[in-house]
Amino acid sequence: MSNAAIWKPNVTVAAVIERDGRFLLVEEATDDGLRFNQPAGHLECREALVDAVVREALEETGYHFVPRFLVGVYSWRNEARDVTYLRFAFGGEIVGHEPERRLDEGIVAARWLTPEEIRASADRHRSPLIVRCVDDWLAGRRYPLELLTHYG
Repeated sequence: MSNAAIWKPNVTVAAVIERDGRFLLVEEATDDGLRFNQPAGHLECREALVDAVVREALEETGYHFVPRFLVGVYSWRNEARDVTYLRFAFGGEIVGHEPERRLDEGIVAARWLTPEEIRASADRHRSPLIVRCVDDWLAGRRYPLELLTHYG
């Protein structure tokens, strides 16, 4: 089998951050207009999953995030783009903020939204995983980080 025939999903990480009943989302400019997502992004070569989510949260929101739990692992196929995502969502806490930090390209703002506001804006979500991750967090899904092993 040639390498061209090998299919691989896009591995992503997401931070599920709740404070005072609100969740931290990013509003970002996309090809489909302004969209909401959790602070999230792609795993980089040789990067540990927990390091990736810390990096993405800081780059997209200016908040320093410490992952404490794995909320879930999700597989989602975006048929319109012919892409499958394998998302590792982490829950944790914020330990600092750099309000003057320049955010990643395309990020308009970091927004704190209630679960109701998140559900009401579903037509502007980058994926259905946003609501699912919030629901899983609210349902108490917390798995130990020891489930993940990074060699390297």
